[in-house]
Amino acid sequence: MVVRVPAERFEDVPEFDYEPQYVDVGELRMAYVETGGSADGDEAEETFLCLHGEPTWSFLYRKMMPTLAERGRVIVPDLIGCGRSDRYEDRDEYSVEMHYDALETFVEELDLTNITLVCQDWGGVLGLPLATHEPERFSRLVPMNTGVPDGSQEMSERWHEFAEMVATADDLDIGRLVENGCYHDLSATVVDAYRAPFPDERYMAAARTFPGLVPTSPDDPGAELFAETQDLLGEWEKPAFVLFAREDPITSHDRDPLRHHIPTATEQPDIWIDEAAHFLQEDAGEEIAEYIVDFVDRT
Repeated sequence: MVVRVPAERFEDVPEFDYEPQYVDVGELRMAYVETGGSADGDEAEETFLCLHGEPTWSFLYRKMMPTLAERGRVIVPDLIGCGRSDRYEDRDEYSVEMHYDALETFVEELDLTNITLVCQDWGGVLGLPLATHEPERFSRLVPMNTGVPDGSQEMSERWHEFAEMVATADDLDIGRLVENGCYHDLSATVVDAYRAPFPDERYMAAARTFPGLVPTSPDDPGAELFAETQDLLGEWEKPAFVLFAREDPITSHDRDPLRHHIPTATEQPDIWIDEAAHFLQEDAGEEIAEYIVDFVDRT
């Protein structure tokens, strides 16, 4: 069964006065917000495609959007099962293939080109394969606290504990989950904004299943796509700027291997985002947006 989050759940979300728009991606609607860009829709215009991870939504990019919008068009979708996007109630409906196909359809339906991909967590797990498999649409990559797990990687004990907790916890508090992934304290209204897309358990299937979709063996679903992506990233010739948070216990160790794997990444400044953890957009969004605009200007 497909469920849709009631609009009134988002009425009290702070600092996020963007009108949601929707794209049909099969039987589901994928929500997104947009800002910036010229009125004539110039094809050569810079387009920032900002992809969030689990279990957040486009709200995560609110601190970055104004600065990016001064430089180009900013498109921030909600992955299926997140934010204002439609979702399946049945956990079995979620797969790497489903999420990837939805994102691919979204980009193709909007016919996005000249994209600077800004991606974090699952936004990178899904976005980097799309960029490398449709390189004609993408001009630059900005991977943040993310990677492409092809099943050959070692997953930490802490990650396994997290995945088990998310899948089985009786009362999963999404707001608290996000807050625990930030370096700085969040206000009560911001924590509630992260809870907004999840009125009750019926709406939580995507949040519950994301960790379990990470391939932990080369034979797992999605592993072949991610292995191909690893190969293609090793041949990437367009600009790439790897920006990780120093205080992220989940992904910080992946930063240097990724930066040295993408051939063009070491051509960019060697920068860590200090005083930021897994959800670095929340901890240091304005600073990161300035770094990204500078990156676009110099490339």
